[in-house]
Amino acid sequence: MLTKYWKQFKSGTDIRGVASEGVPGESVNLTDEAITKMTLGFVLWLSEKVGKAANQLTVAVGHDSRISADRIQADVTNALKRSGVHVLDCGLASTPSMFMTTVDLGCDGSVQITASHHPFNRNGLKFFTKDGGLDSPDIEAILLHAQEGHEPAKGEGSVETVHYMEQYSAHLRDMIQKGVNAQDYEHPLKGFKIVVDAGNGAGGFYARDVLAPLGADTTGSQFLEPDGMFPNHIPNPENETAMQSICAATVAAKADLGVIFDTDVDRGGAVDAKGDEINRNRLVAIASAIALEGNDSGTIVTDSITSSGLKTYIEKTLGGKHHRFKRGYKNVINEAIRLNKEGVNCPLAIETSGHAALRENYFLDDGAYLVTKIIIKMAQLRAKGETLESLLEPLAEPVEAKELRLPIQVEAFRECGEKVIAGLEAYAKERPGWEIAPDNHEGIRVSFGKDDGDGWFLLRLSVHDPIMPLNIESDTKGGVKQIALALYAYLRTSEGLDISPLENFLSEK
Repeated sequence: MLTKYWKQFKSGTDIRGVASEGVPGESVNLTDEAITKMTLGFVLWLSEKVGKAANQLTVAVGHDSRISADRIQADVTNALKRSGVHVLDCGLASTPSMFMTTVDLGCDGSVQITASHHPFNRNGLKFFTKDGGLDSPDIEAILLHAQEGHEPAKGEGSVETVHYMEQYSAHLRDMIQKGVNAQDYEHPLKGFKIVVDAGNGAGGFYARDVLAPLGADTTGSQFLEPDGMFPNHIPNPENETAMQSICAATVAAKADLGVIFDTDVDRGGAVDAKGDEINRNRLVAIASAIALEGNDSGTIVTDSITSSGLKTYIEKTLGGKHHRFKRGYKNVINEAIRLNKEGVNCPLAIETSGHAALRENYFLDDGAYLVTKIIIKMAQLRAKGETLESLLEPLAEPVEAKELRLPIQVEAFRECGEKVIAGLEAYAKERPGWEIAPDNHEGIRVSFGKDDGDGWFLLRLSVHDPIMPLNIESDTKGGVKQIALALYAYLRTSEGLDISPLENFLSEK
């Protein structure tokens, strides 16, 4: 069993920690020693996974733009070398590209040094094999090796510098050239203006190495240069400030499309020519329309907080099936893989956070790949006199939406959260007008008719934290507060749950 010290590094299917000084109250725990031990643990795990001795392994290593990247890359590389591993040093790279080294370069595994959209002082390790990203039990096994001091036999590995991002970019360009099918094959995006916001993360390559060579005008793109302090905005398509920034930049440039990436480019978002976000439910809708082409009646797996209007769009407008599952990008990906193995035609797994994994792309959540598919779709629509906006017109969006995060104040937070949900389910069954969703896979989702709030709420337990996120949507002005007030009658009796965020919302005028 993992001790508290090693358990602190586990963040779902990643390893994360504090890597740099600079935030009051947060001390560095992602030390050189800890990184070395975890890397050695990965070598042991990978060796067993692929059935090769450590000195027969080839592992690619890349990093995003964080200020601690060089230090951690040196630690990881040295640990791999001393185990006899042949290391491919990919330098600044996107997370999805590091998975693709197992496909294109035949690597046995890869390591990406990243903490996604988290603050500048954080960093972490993300591992891949040709089967995809590791799952939670795999991370536990690696950390257990680190905890117990297990190490592979010492060897003499080697390091080779590889500019894999060039190959990865060329693949995306090739996709656009073939997908757009323009008369000018070399410059299929000539006449399109596309603004890119990389948030000073690893995504600047997309404007420079993918769009510009294909003839796109990328004037107005911003924050393309890597800067691990992220001085302009949080590189996160879910962040309101970040989205406002790319919306404004798209309108100012009079662009056809704006795109935005998170730090390591495993997530992307977009902005249409009017400056409206193509994010969350709208992003899921666009991705579903693309994925269902050639996959009639296919199933789209999403996370649990998607809107009722999206379900109608997928099933009525697109003719697909909507399978609402749990939050967590790895959860939706694993569910899609499971469904396909059972014979269900499932071409897409996507979370409202922007993690989108297409079956045609190894079920890899890749923001650049998704944006590339959107750009191809935009060009195809223009050829028919249509737009991305017209594709989204049938999507009914809620009049109101609210997310509240309710802290759990007891140490046994998971047990407390499960008790709250079980009690709420029993409560809901006794309430007239409360309809429990039959297709929900986490927490409890309840729908209300027009007289009772005209919407729904979902209360669930956070994947990692002592938090109960509460999402409420309504198709009527004032409906969210009506639903929140009905729910408050139950939550006010729940022990161990801090409902002050809900009370504050209800008291707002």
